Amino acid sequence: MKIESRKVASPHGEITLFTLTNQSGASVTLSTLGAGIVDVTVPDREGRMENVALAYADPADYMADGPCLGKVPGRYANRIARGYLNIDGCVHRLAVNNGPNHLHGGPDGFQNHIWEAEALEDGVRFTLVSPDGHEHYPGTVKAAATYRWNDRNELTLTLEAETDAPTVVNLTNHAYWNLDGADAGSALEHLLKMKANRWLPTDRTLIPTGELAFVADTPMDFAEAKPVGRDIEADFPALKYGKGYDNCWIIDDWAPGRMTEDAVVLRSEKSGRTLRMDTDQPGVQIYSGNWLSGSPLNRSGRSYEDYEGIAIEAQGFPDAPNRPEFPTQRVDPAHPYRRTIRYRFTAD
Repeated sequence: MKIESRKVASPHGEITLFTLTNQSGASVTLSTLGAGIVDVTVPDREGRMENVALAYADPADYMADGPCLGKVPGRYANRIARGYLNIDGCVHRLAVNNGPNHLHGGPDGFQNHIWEAEALEDGVRFTLVSPDGHEHYPGTVKAAATYRWNDRNELTLTLEAETDAPTVVNLTNHAYWNLDGADAGSALEHLLKMKANRWLPTDRTLIPTGELAFVADTPMDFAEAKPVGRDIEADFPALKYGKGYDNCWIIDDWAPGRMTEDAVVLRSEKSGRTLRMDTDQPGVQIYSGNWLSGSPLNRSGRSYEDYEGIAIEAQGFPDAPNRPEFPTQRVDPAHPYRRTIRYRFTAD
C-alpha cells in the first residue's frame, strides 16, 4: 500500500490529507478535518478510474458545512429530541441546532474538529479527545476512527470511543456517494437494496415516534433493488417531512457485535459500479441529499444540487438515549464503544 500525505493551511489550522493507493491504482483520500473521506477513486466496468465520493475543492470548506460531507459526526450522530439527555437521573441540556432538536453532536461536533492522525501500514488512525462538558455531554471521551484500504477495493472504518464517566456515543461516516462520478449529477437512478424489513417512522422534525414499522407496501421498501428516486415524490409523510429520504432503517436480524454483510447495496447501471456496505451497527440512515444545494464549491467550481449524492450512514438509532426500547448507545468506563463499517467497491 502506498501512503502519501500533504498538509494544507487553513483558517481553522493545518489540515493533513492522506492518500492510500493500492496495487491496482484505486485510491482513498482522507482528511484530518472531521476524520473525513474526501476521495474514493475506483474503476467502472471499463476500468476508468473516477472519484465516487462527493467532494469540495477546498479542504477547508469541510468545516461547519451543512451537508457534513464525508465526515465523522459526533459525539452523537443524528438527532436527539429537544436536546434532552438524561443519564442516571442527571439531565444534560444539549445544543438545539436542527429545528427543535440536537443534531450530530451540536455546532462544535466531532465533524468540525481537526483530529490527530497516525499513518498505518494500510490506513490511517484518527483520534480526538472530547472533554467532559463538551457540547454539554458528560464524561471525557477519547474517540478513534481507523480507516484501512486493501487491494480488493475495500475500505474498512473502525469507530471506537472510551469514556471516564457514563455517556452516549453514536458514530458513523457521512460520505455521499455517486457511483457515476462525484460530478455526474443526480444519483436518484442508482439502485438501492437493503436488508431491512422495518424502519423508524418519525414526527415532522425527524424524531422517531417509537414505532418499528414494516416497509412492505410503502415507498420505504428497498428489500429488492429499486431506483432511489422511483417513489421519492410519493404522497407519504416521511418523504414530505424530509423532501426525500432521511430515515433510519432497522437491519434485519441484528445482534450486538455481529456483522451483516451486504446490509446495503448501491449500484449504478450506467457505470457498472456497485458499493456494498457491511456493518455491525443496528441501523442505517439513508439520506438522499435533499438539501445539498448551496453547498461549498466542488472540484468543478459549482455547488452540488439536491439529490446528487446518497449518504449511507450505518449507526445507532436516532434519539436512542430517550427510547429505552431501542438498542442502547450508552457507553461506560467498563464498556467502551466499538463499531465497524466496511465499504466494498466492485464493477461489472
